[in-house]
Amino acid sequence: MVSSVKRFLIGRPLKSTELGEQKLNKTKALAILSSDALSSVAYGPEQILLVLMTVSAAAFWYSMPIAFGVLILLTALILSYRQIIYAYPQGGDAYVVSKTNLGTNPGLIAGGSLLVDYILTVAVSVSAGTDAITSAFPALHEYNVMIAVIFVVLLTLLNLRGVTESASVLAYPVYLFVLALFILIGVGLFRIATGEVPPDLHTPAGTPVAGISLFILLRAFASGSSALTGVEAISNAIPNFKSPAPVNAAKTLTAMGLLLALLFWGIVYLAYYYGISPLAEVTVVSQIAEETFGRTFMYFFIQGTTALILILAANTGYSAFPLLAVNLAQDKFIPRMFTFRGDRLGYSNGIMILGAASILLIILFGGHTENLIPLYAVGVFIPFTLSQTGMMVKWLREKPKGWVTKFVINTTGALISFVVTIVFFLTKFVQVWPVLVFLPIIIYLFHRIKMHYEAVGDQLRITTCEPAVPIEGNIIIVPVSGITHVVENSLNYAKSLSPERIIAVYVAFEREEEKKFEEKWSKWQPDVRLVTLHSQYRSIIQPLTKFVDTVEHKARESNYQVTVLIPQFIRKKGWHNFLHNQSSLLIRAFLLYRRNVVVTTVPYHLKK
Repeated sequence: MVSSVKRFLIGRPLKSTELGEQKLNKTKALAILSSDALSSVAYGPEQILLVLMTVSAAAFWYSMPIAFGVLILLTALILSYRQIIYAYPQGGDAYVVSKTNLGTNPGLIAGGSLLVDYILTVAVSVSAGTDAITSAFPALHEYNVMIAVIFVVLLTLLNLRGVTESASVLAYPVYLFVLALFILIGVGLFRIATGEVPPDLHTPAGTPVAGISLFILLRAFASGSSALTGVEAISNAIPNFKSPAPVNAAKTLTAMGLLLALLFWGIVYLAYYYGISPLAEVTVVSQIAEETFGRTFMYFFIQGTTALILILAANTGYSAFPLLAVNLAQDKFIPRMFTFRGDRLGYSNGIMILGAASILLIILFGGHTENLIPLYAVGVFIPFTLSQTGMMVKWLREKPKGWVTKFVINTTGALISFVVTIVFFLTKFVQVWPVLVFLPIIIYLFHRIKMHYEAVGDQLRITTCEPAVPIEGNIIIVPVSGITHVVENSLNYAKSLSPERIIAVYVAFEREEEKKFEEKWSKWQPDVRLVTLHSQYRSIIQPLTKFVDTVEHKARESNYQVTVLIPQFIRKKGWHNFLHNQSSLLIRAFLLYRRNVVVTTVPYHLKK
């Protein structure tokens, strides 16, 4: 029943050989990876005006040079991330770049910031989209949290179905939003050019404004830079692109930067020329649309697509979070469960953890996550600064052809990103101070998990001088996952019971991996029969239980008993055991109720 429900919700399992079919072309990638950045056009310009309004409406003309500064930063980031894409084609997120060029701790700061930021991306985006819906239908306002949670669950299920399928569904709303805003900007500029919009609605550019200061302008610039969140997502997700992945990713990044620049500048210019002031109950985009079209179909079309993309912006987090988690897990800073692909070839553990954490955040904040936007923005600009600085170090160290131009680009991006980060801390400390608390905690946890894996690895490594525990002196099946002291201990126990009838079983996901293990085994334990099972759906349980059932059926005909010995780690602290024994627990659970099979664990006690 569980299998049937699972298949209905996320589809049939895919073979490992079908991974190439799950890659994205440029059109789908632009939609699924740019939704966060493009959706920020709906609130980025408004953030600039909210700061300038603290001086007076006459200061709104400063939004034009501030927007120009934001576009300079955008250009520097796009050029820099293009370089990162080609330098790190395996997926050059800020964690990889910072760790490689600046060291482990800067890399962990970048990685930890991005992990939290992607959770915030989902929570903030879904909450903002829900607010847009409940604003149109006030009767639903009391169900804000429930609606937001439902949207997160739907997005989680959609992403569990695979990258290609989610991209196919989400591409249409994203492109409809882009089309709607281009129509809005085009018609607005036409009305201005034909004189339909009176020029006295706005303060002329260059008008002196009392009370304006460099601090105010920097604060407005930092707030407007929140529109650049999500720019890094494409460089994180290079493995999801069709071949040649780096070329396709670079082209997609350029297209996203161009679209974002045009939409951002267009909205800022129309808001300035129309003399729009931000209101608590009506967004700037809504006011521009109403001024341009009135309460017609086009107005509701723009509002509808805006609400939709605010929700779908969360999908950028679902695309980038699992890949970042894979990089951290491969370096043993988080549990290795994040490296496993699910039935649909996506990193399903990362997807589910992201969905659960986002739901928890929405519930804790009652769906009112607007106060998290500064934290959300600063969580991006810390990795921006570190990745740009890391690339500066890379060019200085390697000095490839044309490195001076690349160094200047990264230096510009690093300096501006650093200024924006500092301004956020100076002007919005009340909202961003949690980053100073959770980052050290996250980095401490990263190091603790790494220390645990290293300590266990030292004890399990077969080349260590510590001898395996000898055991003095039916068909015995021993599932094995590698050549370690744990496996050696289990085999010694099996030999003491039935030295002639031992079958070691290894489940391989790749044919090459299977051949390599068979070669190693023949040298290490030539007297123990090894059976390798190839699992094209990356399941350990299914091929193993099928093999056990086959052996048990034959053994019953010959009156033999089948015993399955499951190697298991034992440490005093329970969470350490859980990190390593998920597979052992599942195997035991699936085999425990086989009628003629004895299932037992062989403990291997690790040092504290």
